[in-house]
Amino acid sequence: MSTKILITGSNGQLGQELKKIASGFREFECVFLSKEDLPIQHAETVNRYFLSAQPDYCINCAAYTAVDKAESEKQIAFLINADAVGVLASACGLRGTKLIHISTDYVFDGNSSTPLREEDITNPINTYGESKLRGEMLAMQNNPQTIIIRTAWVYSAFGNNFVKTMIKLMRDKESINVVSDQIGSPTYAEGLAKTIMKIIKDGKFIPGIYNYSDEGRISWYEFAVAIKELTGSNCKVNPIPTSQYPTPAKRPHYSLLDKSKIKATFNAEIHDWKSNLKSCLDEIKK
Repeated sequence: MSTKILITGSNGQLGQELKKIASGFREFECVFLSKEDLPIQHAETVNRYFLSAQPDYCINCAAYTAVDKAESEKQIAFLINADAVGVLASACGLRGTKLIHISTDYVFDGNSSTPLREEDITNPINTYGESKLRGEMLAMQNNPQTIIIRTAWVYSAFGNNFVKTMIKLMRDKESINVVSDQIGSPTYAEGLAKTIMKIIKDGKFIPGIYNYSDEGRISWYEFAVAIKELTGSNCKVNPIPTSQYPTPAKRPHYSLLDKSKIKATFNAEIHDWKSNLKSCLDEIKK
């Protein structure tokens, strides 16, 4: 019997990256489910599905990620990012399925000045962060066999993200303004997908919370400048403070993640943000 892996939220950036690399893991039977295939907030549907599918692993990529919209759609954000995660974790717990759940740097308030460790105090400053933190708690409560991976600034050749937005804006405008006082490191979803598959392949499943993002430390402005340079755009990129770019949801000023734990525990290979950006831009060109 081959190991069966269930991937929820298959149409998102990470879900599609997992789909792209799945053919390289022939020893696994990967089942990709969109929100239409499996609405994870429906306990009865989820339990029925798990009973018949009997998966060994579940990678939950399903999430409500509209950070600003979440401020006015609090109920939906909590339904998908918290309640549904609890439902999924319970189903996993009942069947002995190991769960890998994706969370976010937004569980922190951004007031640190040193890279954030997994055990640092959480204190979300927006609804999205609150809903994701609640999801983490429910996942751990309902299934002790859970790995939570907190990631940040996710982008990919798939879906909508900062990189693709910048490419479009730089094509259409002579100059753009980008926030320069929010610090972190982006995450190329392909690298995260490979790390998740490596954890499963190596068979050393150690439950707990782990941080993952690309290596390096930059601002959104520096990220935009790199995109401009690597695409050969003539658009002028202007640095602005957060105060000049008000949004419905507050953003953490500092969300650089310390990745020591995931590297030490799972021997995760993490690449530099700029080399990953180049790889992604090559994919987008294709």
